[in-house]
Amino acid sequence: MDFKLEKKDSESKARAGVIKTDHGEIKTPIFMPVGTAATVKGVHQIELKEDTKAQIILGNTYHLYLRPGVEIIENAGGLHKFMNWDKPLLTDSGGYQVYSLSERRKIKEEGATFSSHIDGSKHLFTPENVMDIQRTIGADIIMAFDECTPYPCEYKYAKNSMHMTHRWLKRCCEQFDSTESKYGYSQTLFPIVQGSVYKDLRKQSAEKIASFEREGNAIGGLSVGEPDDEMYEMCEIVTDILPEDKPRYLMGVGTPLNLLENIALGIDMFDCVMPTRNARNGMLFTKKGTINIKNKKWADDFSIIDSDGTSYVDSYYSKAYLRHLIASKEILGAQIATLHNLSFYIWLVGEAREQIIAGTFYNWKKKMVKQLGQKL
Repeated sequence: MDFKLEKKDSESKARAGVIKTDHGEIKTPIFMPVGTAATVKGVHQIELKEDTKAQIILGNTYHLYLRPGVEIIENAGGLHKFMNWDKPLLTDSGGYQVYSLSERRKIKEEGATFSSHIDGSKHLFTPENVMDIQRTIGADIIMAFDECTPYPCEYKYAKNSMHMTHRWLKRCCEQFDSTESKYGYSQTLFPIVQGSVYKDLRKQSAEKIASFEREGNAIGGLSVGEPDDEMYEMCEIVTDILPEDKPRYLMGVGTPLNLLENIALGIDMFDCVMPTRNARNGMLFTKKGTINIKNKKWADDFSIIDSDGTSYVDSYYSKAYLRHLIASKEILGAQIATLHNLSFYIWLVGEAREQIIAGTFYNWKKKMVKQLGQKL
């Protein structure tokens, strides 16, 4: 993997760049749709490519390991071939899913033991076997195995967890560097900064992660319930330390406002289930603000979904029709809303990139923050 920094904003830390992988280029800043179980829910791969203009999508090691299982994915020739996606892929190591299974898992130095949410069967994730599993899944970018701390979190727990994540990272790197991709293309490993919302821990973790000199770096353990201001504060600390010539990935974030504010802090990559999950519940993100399409006010509004739309569905269907589908629990309603929200998110980061390159990001961001914060 190669990263080229193309332009920096003069009034913020925002940057535009290009990540090159064996499955194609990724222009940053970028938003990655979440395809947890080898699918972005309700969206065909061809729609992801041609309508939302997705450049990279995310899969999840925990879910794919449990179902369909790594043997089936390997027999298919890797996840790209299994799901017929020829652009870049990133896999989350499963650390967050293990964290979320608080009543079904036990974390110790060796790794994390957990019970499957599917059938209750017992499993063990270690830094070593998580590297092997992700190698077999075959993503272009794979994540180190870490522990994601909850919020709120006591300082002592956050500190001990952070140090364990660092020890796990050393084991991840040793395993990753001693193995090769199974499918004839290169893979790269991103470490993850932890430290909860404690400034000194975030600083320590960022310095430690940077010392491993991998090709990219990630920030985890945020957007887990903390106020947005604390998220931004932690990101500012970390981006001041992580190397400028490598991509920075903020995991699991967030709202459109979160994306803009974190782009301004020097973040390059994002993923979040919000645009897809909220779409299925009738929440639409638009350039003028947020729409709850379930509200009665849209029942006889025959205007198109977004007057300055980013997707073909915006100008193809009316708000009244989409409201009817969502209220009737028709599958098509969830599909239309999902395509709209994903297209909007990818448009937003793409437009941020254009504004950075043009030297107009700062003022554009201020205007967009006001618009996006409105409820229509």
